[in-house]
Amino acid sequence: MKPSLTVTFLGTGTSQGIPVIGSDHPVCQSTDLRDKRLRVSVLLQWKDKSYVVDCGPDFRQQMLRTGVSRLDGILLTHEHSDHTAGLDDIRPFYFRQGEIPFYAEQRVFDALHDRFAYIFETVNKYPGAPAIREELIAKGQSFELDQMSITPVEVLHGDLPVLGFRVGDFVYLTDAKTMSEDQRKLIRGCEVLVVNALRKEPHYTHFNLDEALEFVADIQPRQAYFTHISHLMGFHAQVDNELPDHVNLAYDGLTITI
Repeated sequence: MKPSLTVTFLGTGTSQGIPVIGSDHPVCQSTDLRDKRLRVSVLLQWKDKSYVVDCGPDFRQQMLRTGVSRLDGILLTHEHSDHTAGLDDIRPFYFRQGEIPFYAEQRVFDALHDRFAYIFETVNKYPGAPAIREELIAKGQSFELDQMSITPVEVLHGDLPVLGFRVGDFVYLTDAKTMSEDQRKLIRGCEVLVVNALRKEPHYTHFNLDEALEFVADIQPRQAYFTHISHLMGFHAQVDNELPDHVNLAYDGLTITI
């Protein structure tokens, strides 16, 4: 019997977050907490295990919000800063636990070696730096984490391949613009789908709202949530009310169980 999965949305915003620094856009001025969006990430918990997908620049704040004191691993979708810039903030977990397993493609690890060279130093390494254990993964090659099946699936973020993850009957995709039919087959009919929907206007590397709705109609999950949302999408309360019954905008702090 597969364990139940609890998903907490740590951040549901795009690369700048909401509010955007210095912006006087009405959404950035909103007092609705659902319009306050940290950079995109989710916490996955089953049994006594806790995994995070992506560790962006708000990682520290997100971990403090959830009260998580132990982290069993981090899965990375791709190397962009809004998904990896919080890497150094794994230090409290590292000091308590030792090396933290990271699951990513080789290209992503190569980028981390360039950006965080001091973490991967082997000679005279700074004693306050954390360490990670690199676990290579590839699209379509399933693996198991603590009795939970994980299948990496690939989307294209413009021309950049990005991994999403099917975790049991839950699918998490971010930074998607296109997805091939062979990869869609790996997720079609899932229980819950989370996918990016940046704004209503078209964008060259992200689904806009209409494209995300078309994608949901093709995949046919029981329930879908949109994430990686820009202030240009509009107010949460208004947009969410306009969506089909089985589709919602996610918001920071939302927790669901599958």
